[in-house]
Amino acid sequence: MKRKSLFALSAVVIVAAAALVPVLWSGGDNLHNGSAMAATPADQADLIKKGEYLARAGDCIACHTVRGGKQFAGGLPMATPFGTMFTPNITPDDQYGIGKWTQDDFYRAMHTGRSKDGSLLYPGFPFTSYTKVTRADSDAIYAYLRSVAPVNVASRPHELKFPFNQRNMLIGWRTLFFREGEYKADPTKSVEWNRGAYLIEGLGHCGMCHTSINAMGGPVSSAAFAGGLIPLQNWYAPSLTSNKEAGLGDWETKDIADLLKNGVSNRGAVFGPMAEVVHNSLQYMSDTDINAMATYLKTIPQKSEAPEALQLETSEKFGGELLKQGQKIYGDNCAKCHATNGLGMPPSFPPLANNQSIQMPSAVNPIRMVLNGGYPPSTDGNPHPYGMPPFAQALSNTEVAAVVTYIRMSWGNHGTAVSPQQVSDLRSAPLD
Repeated sequence: MKRKSLFALSAVVIVAAAALVPVLWSGGDNLHNGSAMAATPADQADLIKKGEYLARAGDCIACHTVRGGKQFAGGLPMATPFGTMFTPNITPDDQYGIGKWTQDDFYRAMHTGRSKDGSLLYPGFPFTSYTKVTRADSDAIYAYLRSVAPVNVASRPHELKFPFNQRNMLIGWRTLFFREGEYKADPTKSVEWNRGAYLIEGLGHCGMCHTSINAMGGPVSSAAFAGGLIPLQNWYAPSLTSNKEAGLGDWETKDIADLLKNGVSNRGAVFGPMAEVVHNSLQYMSDTDINAMATYLKTIPQKSEAPEALQLETSEKFGGELLKQGQKIYGDNCAKCHATNGLGMPPSFPPLANNQSIQMPSAVNPIRMVLNGGYPPSTDGNPHPYGMPPFAQALSNTEVAAVVTYIRMSWGNHGTAVSPQQVSDLRSAPLD
């Protein structure tokens, strides 16, 4: 995972990233499944309720609903290095939605990445994760989607560059990067751990943001959950495997659970795409499932080495000048909330001292927070979040670089200096 006070934890789980990954299938024209479910009304109601919960877990609404538009009617543009894709209409409309899809059609899309007519789906739809979803859960989501109001709106065609607009090319991609199969429980682990793994690796599709992709748009399997810059999103999804980034091995399970459920905890807060994930998806999940996810995340093997540095380097002398300048800027603009000693006032104002998201090799997220500000998500557990004001109009590129350098290198933090050029690049970049 589909928004981190100035320097709070950027993203711990991108469940869906949802805010970032579209479900890209296209409708077909076959007949209704007339024998779909021979169940009592009460049974059917329970199935729909279960499906609604699972659809929340998969954060389907984030990609398939345009802000201000009809629910699940699609049309959300998703910029990629290969062109723009648009999410489809998945309401039960017979003409443009999935009204004529059967349970089998829906499961095939989830499990095998093929549409109703057998055509290959683009991997913007996270079928590489959804293949792990059980048939029973797939059927429940199908039942829920069939219960929502149909919307008679055509799905907008993708606008992909040649040759990426040729679906047959996906055969090679699938051979390299797709392994079909439902999640298999690890008998050496607890029921809670396995439930967390199923949600994180399956419906949650967290790896789609927290795993780097290569030039072909495929996940780097050797770096699963090791983090990376989200293409064209201008947010960095931190590594969950490095104790120099967002590795959670030394977190209390409660702090992880609070972050997932409420968007804030004593260790940090979420902003950007991860805040959307918490707002649209995670806050609605049961405490049991949230704790299961936290249990699994805490056990992801940690590596001592840091990921490759992503910063534009500055000279030692210039870095020292930025550090000195940043101390004054911090005192004038930041200390009131985050405290002179950087300890903040958690959970409302997260600590910057010993905050891994501040020190990690990529400074993209703290730079964006200084420039654009932001709020953690509004959740039942944190209904009135405190926000970070934007400083893009008040501070120059050099001043932003200075204050970010200061918080990355003070109070025992081990970050490096930030280049004003990187600030300039992010200032002019799209916000989403």
